[in-house]
Amino acid sequence: MSRGSTLFLKGVVVLVGIAALAGCAVALPIMASKDAAAHPETAYMRYPFLAGSYALAVPFFIAMIQAFNLLSCIERNRAFTDKAVRALKLIRYSAITICAIIVLGVLSIMLFIHDEDITPFITLGIVGMFATSIIATFAALLIKVLQHVIAFKIENDLTI
Repeated sequence: MSRGSTLFLKGVVVLVGIAALAGCAVALPIMASKDAAAHPETAYMRYPFLAGSYALAVPFFIAMIQAFNLLSCIERNRAFTDKAVRALKLIRYSAITICAIIVLGVLSIMLFIHDEDITPFITLGIVGMFATSIIATFAALLIKVLQHVIAFKIENDLTI
């Protein structure tokens, strides 16, 4: 992969990370306080919402950092190393963690909200779980392929 492509992808990863950080630091607290002011009967849900959002942000940022590290490995022509496999494993674990947090969030919404229509929450939860499960599956597939390539490379290096 050319240096320009990896540089572009690194820029995209950094911009997505900055946007997510701005959303977590600025937009989420403002949205939660505005919703609490508009709906005082559900104002008690502001802090669980923020806690769940920040719990989702931690594995997301871990995955973004590992994606940046993986792009650095590719840029240095070290894509077929254990460091790349480790980065992909952390991305897979982060996606699985995000999926689990979404499941817990949807289940808690189903437990606490009885009078309102919760179909949009369930739909968003299913879409989020589907997207993160695709990422986890793709990362697992890449891990298997990289491990086979690394084993083949080691075997090939040992033969003359």
